[in-house]
Amino acid sequence: MTDWIIRPMRPEDVATAERLSAESFHDLDVRTHRVGTPLPVLRPAARGETWRFRTASLLETDPGGSWVAQDATGMLGFATSFTREKMWLLATYAVRPHQQGRGIGRPLLDAALSHGRGCLRGMFSSSDPRAVRRYRSAGFSLHPQMYVTGIVDRTQIPVVEHVREAGLSDLEMMDSVDRRTRGAAHGPDHALLARTGRPIVSETTSGSGYAYVDGTGSIAALAATDRRTASRLMWAALAESTGEVTVGHLTPANEWALDVGLAARLQVHTEGYLALRGMRPPAPYIHHGALL
Repeated sequence: MTDWIIRPMRPEDVATAERLSAESFHDLDVRTHRVGTPLPVLRPAARGETWRFRTASLLETDPGGSWVAQDATGMLGFATSFTREKMWLLATYAVRPHQQGRGIGRPLLDAALSHGRGCLRGMFSSSDPRAVRRYRSAGFSLHPQMYVTGIVDRTQIPVVEHVREAGLSDLEMMDSVDRRTRGAAHGPDHALLARTGRPIVSETTSGSGYAYVDGTGSIAALAATDRRTASRLMWAALAESTGEVTVGHLTPANEWALDVGLAARLQVHTEGYLALRGMRPPAPYIHHGALL
């Protein structure tokens, strides 16, 4: 018999969960740190505002998907998941570093998975090698991810046309592209994505797509109907960079993004995997780490 319980997450749990996630992911970053890369830094509490807003929003729109493991000392771990149309998505999943190995993770994940039992597809992103067995046993295929990083060689940036700021009138098109690439619209998550980056769109007679670009020129998310449009959006984002830029979450199905990164003289690295169930890797597509 365990001395802990699993219960639904409540709004008052969000702040504690944010700090738990920061500590858990910092521990993972330290364990998987590569020589020659910057030392991991614990997420400052001030930078947790976006995380807390996103999680509170998911609790409001989809309360049945988030769960907490707790004992007499407090929160031991949590999982936040949500459904969009017929897709189940796992936003965050973490157990306190010193509590791992007690069997807390599996029932937490099972509770979140139960929220998506009526869904046809499932997707989430992870970089924890110790959780691979758990994800495979839950029926997910694992697709390695890469990222490109460095200073953009500005002499390589082509002339970029047919890219503009996105507006509210573009949301229907953006959701349509989502359904075509990943099988489900982002819907209310576009408002959350807009907190991570400025939305841009491209529409021509041959294709359409969108991207969310942060202040460094990095891409928070991108979806397009064809590789030419996707590449155009990625170049538009890189053209805005003023220093080091990173574009992550690139699966082998999205080699067009590697081609753009290499043309911009960025370096390619590997990190984590995209877990999928009932679907192929989305393409042309760059998923958001939590909102996917």
